[in-house]
Amino acid sequence: MVEAEAADPDPVPGAEDPGFPAYHASRSGGLAELDLRVSGCRACPRLVAWREEVAEGKRAAFRDWEYWGRPVPGFGPPDATVAVVGLAPAAHDRTGRMFTGDATGDFLFVALHALGLASQPTSVDAGDGLTLRGVRLTSPVHCAPPANRPTPAERDTCRPWLAAELELLSPGLRAVVVLGGFGWQALLPVLADAGWRLPRPRPAFAHGAHVVLPATERRQELHLLGSYHPSQRNTFTGRLTMPMLTEVLREAAGIGGLGT
Repeated sequence: MVEAEAADPDPVPGAEDPGFPAYHASRSGGLAELDLRVSGCRACPRLVAWREEVAEGKRAAFRDWEYWGRPVPGFGPPDATVAVVGLAPAAHDRTGRMFTGDATGDFLFVALHALGLASQPTSVDAGDGLTLRGVRLTSPVHCAPPANRPTPAERDTCRPWLAAELELLSPGLRAVVVLGGFGWQALLPVLADAGWRLPRPRPAFAHGAHVVLPATERRQELHLLGSYHPSQRNTFTGRLTMPMLTEVLREAAGIGGLGT
């Protein structure tokens, strides 16, 4: 077993200020710089306390692992044509990657690998060599929240990170797959602020939803696709099956020119 590498980043001045994301996110010159800034954010006291408590206490099954214990940046190549937007990271993340540390990630990476979008069907170890092809994973909230429920204020504080990430991806971005209603509702205002024209009334979340945002003077056409979140509650009850998730991801991959 190889322990996850989680060396603390250098302290970032102002990182505990709730205005930190808004000030620094848009000033990032690329995704690597943005990811580094995300991982140093301490703007939400409740989330900071929770993530550090979990990383210290650990789950018994992972007591020999090094937890990430910090905000989790997006994961995937900077030229991704497809983005997958969830809710928030898992509490027991040992890799520093989105969708890692619980059954949600296990389900998602199997689907991505089946379509040739992930180099392997698991994401367990920071040194396992996992890569994604044409897909970037992210979320509206970058810290694991208690009971998996971020507050509206925490969502709004974190919003500039998502806005900056989509801005940096926008030259090549063709489709966004949103996993669950929370991510859908959090994403729509970000897209509107970024210059995409949303339908009125704003489209409701549903599994299989497919909304085409037309090109504008600022933005190219973007496809927004919805899927139920691959949480254990949904996958264990059969509300979301592997074929259902794979179908949505395959459609997005086709739009993004990632033929599978």
